[in-house]
Amino acid sequence: MKSENPQGALEGLRVLDLTRILAGPLCGQMLGDMGADVIKIEDTGAGDYARAMGPGVPANAGGDSVFFRLVNRNKKSLRLDLKQAAGVEVFMRLARDADVVFESFRPGVVDKL
Repeated sequence: MKSENPQGALEGLRVLDLTRILAGPLCGQMLGDMGADVIKIEDTGAGDYARAMGPGVPANAGGDSVFFRLVNRNKKSLRLDLKQAAGVEVFMRLARDADVVFESFRPGVVDKL
């Protein structure tokens, strides 16, 4: 059967992904696979811990693990310091045009940010 929308069922949907490790990034990856515009937001420090997890981590600093690349395909990436006013300002600008914002912080962290 021919698809009505060859770009993907979620084409035009904007998602801000503040998740880390596995469950959240995998969900964002699936949304991106279906055509959503997914922007992964990471902190300016270590970022997503999955960058250095598991086998296939490049020996050079700054490389990403195979695991990280797998669950973060079809995403754009941006590093923001959400503890600083400038980072919050950029995030809020992005959030105004987002259809979905999802995060996996401990309870209360988003309220503090």
